Amino acid sequence: MDGLLAGKRILVTGVLTDASIAFHVARLAQMEGAEVVLTGFGRLSLVKRIAQRLPKEAPVIELDVQNQEHLDSLAANVAEHLGEGIGLDGVVHSIAFAPQDALGGNFLNTGWESVATAVEVSAFSLKSLTMALLPLLERRGGSVVGLDFDAQVAWPKYDWMGVSKAALEATSRYLGRDLGDRDIRVNLVSAGPLKSMAAKSIPGFDELADIWDNRAPLGWDLADPEPAARGVVALLSDWFPKTTGEIVHVDGGVHMIGS
Repeated sequence: MDGLLAGKRILVTGVLTDASIAFHVARLAQMEGAEVVLTGFGRLSLVKRIAQRLPKEAPVIELDVQNQEHLDSLAANVAEHLGEGIGLDGVVHSIAFAPQDALGGNFLNTGWESVATAVEVSAFSLKSLTMALLPLLERRGGSVVGLDFDAQVAWPKYDWMGVSKAALEATSRYLGRDLGDRDIRVNLVSAGPLKSMAAKSIPGFDELADIWDNRAPLGWDLADPEPAARGVVALLSDWFPKTTGEIVHVDGGVHMIGS
């Protein structure tokens, strides 16, 4: 039986360790029949070592979403690995960053420079990444899926990253609006907290974890990225052909529980 992503070509950003959601998206995508290319930022040698732990080692392309030269050359670099004229079927946006002074309860004192960095890397990059890859995506239509953290409420110490996630949610809707006529869907998976490299940089992460321990109707395992990864893979597949601008919550149900 063919896998859910049989014959598809998927670019996955944001793989840093094998504990990340992005790594498990890449792993599951390969298991479901996709050809996968990764991007990495900064510690590229580490990303290449992690890529060797996938069922099939995936090529890694350097990508700093704040570097216009990287964005301008991205489509050509991806095509080198996939073959000219083939195109992409899916893109996974797993990119977020906020300077330390934009987190941890410093909301009222954070300067614009740090806010601008958080918004550019965590939200605007969904647009810049998608547009950089548009020449490959629009050949066959496809699915762009971003990773979100529920921006409906103000979380303890999440501060300007929370604002950036709200901007990410709005960006996905506008991208979905403007790319629908090219048969490109744009959706987000809003995942519960996980003990990843990203979590270590969030002050007050343990407070968030306590909320999930106490309020998730389905329960929530902070060490298990697979449920969120499965949500991403489902949205990359052809099983959601008319779904765009949507936020799929994979959080054990916390988003629906009142205070």
